[in-house]
Amino acid sequence: MTFLTALVHAAEHNPVDTAGLVVFTFCWLGYEPFLQKISKKSGLITKDLSIVRQAWMREMTVRELKLFDSNLMAHAVNSATHFSSANLILIAAVAGVLFSSHPPLKSVEALGFDVSSPLLFQIKLALVVICLTRGLLNFIWGIRQMNYCAAAMGSLPEYMDDNTARKFGDALTSIIEPAMSNFSQGVRGYYFSIAAAAWLFGPLYLITASVGAIVLLGWRQSRSKAARGLRQLRELLEEHPYPTPTRPLHENHNPFVKNAASQKRDDAA
Repeated sequence: MTFLTALVHAAEHNPVDTAGLVVFTFCWLGYEPFLQKISKKSGLITKDLSIVRQAWMREMTVRELKLFDSNLMAHAVNSATHFSSANLILIAAVAGVLFSSHPPLKSVEALGFDVSSPLLFQIKLALVVICLTRGLLNFIWGIRQMNYCAAAMGSLPEYMDDNTARKFGDALTSIIEPAMSNFSQGVRGYYFSIAAAAWLFGPLYLITASVGAIVLLGWRQSRSKAARGLRQLRELLEEHPYPTPTRPLHENHNPFVKNAASQKRDDAA
């Protein structure tokens, strides 16, 4: 019996589990359209954060001391690294059980898991691994893009006019935005990994956890206190996109040029 035939056989003999898997897939793939729909009536953290990050990059281009910005970027990289490390440990643990030649069915049954079908039990574990692996790939790509952004931040000229600062800010935003988006998608993978793990207790748990995951994520994205605060911050930033004025490239504003001119006057005297 091939693996595909075994899957068909398992689906035929477990229609409720098949329905639960369909609901899970629908929730996982339909989460983004669901967010777009609810964002029409209320704000959305992902959209508001895009404006906040854009304001951050534009403000950073004209900030004289960028130590604060480098600390923020280091914090983001450390957070993504922490999540990716935990994700890798979980993948190794679940995969170790999945690919074991003798799965400890009696031990896991004592925990309340449904192991009536060994093949179905392996499919459930495989779904957890898939969710975690997808999240790990998001974290890895997010970390790489954060490092790209760090290199780009280090390449900024110290003095620039308003138009140049805006161009540099937009370029940096186009780098950091997908990096943070992948980080958010990686964190979201934990929610659906928990929903997939609920399948171990039965298909009804899978359906409940899948629906509960998108409801919880949707509420946190649009109705939570943090979402309301970010919405207010976005409105303030849109009214005042440049809280700090730019420093134009002019010798009166450039201490290095000014010091050089003073040195020449002193030498002439």
